[in-house]
Amino acid sequence: MSGLVTPTKRILRPLLNVVLVDPCIPQNTGAISRLCAATKVHMIIAGTPKFKISDANLKRAGLDYWEHLSWELQPDKEAFFKSLDPGRVHILTSKTDTPYTHMKPITGDYLFFGSEVTGVPAHWRETHPDRCFTLPMFSDHVRCLNLANTVAVSVYDGLRQLEAF
Repeated sequence: MSGLVTPTKRILRPLLNVVLVDPCIPQNTGAISRLCAATKVHMIIAGTPKFKISDANLKRAGLDYWEHLSWELQPDKEAFFKSLDPGRVHILTSKTDTPYTHMKPITGDYLFFGSEVTGVPAHWRETHPDRCFTLPMFSDHVRCLNLANTVAVSVYDGLRQLEAF
């Protein structure tokens, strides 16, 4: 595959939706695309990625899987976020103490992951503090976990809770 990667048809009833807000690192997005393709989870890029979605940037991390990936681009992240039922949204952030194990997803819920640089918008966290979850870290010397790792843990725990396997 060469050139621009274009969105594919959406899975009609995905078990989960992964939302990447303004992603900055193509290798993370590539790894997450591979995870979503493998688990049949729908991926949404909300806002503006800080890289071109092209084979030059993503090939090593997962472009070979993009043709099997259900994904879409939502350029207006604010309008997209506001369009969703807040009860179906789970915000993963290092800015809360509530562990991800308290997240109780139902089929079709949205797992939001912020930019590697800025995280999710602060006003989303402030407006919906009960929808914020974190992967606990036990060292004060680490400010956050790698985005692709956080998505993987959250997706697989969500799928476990949905009894997908």
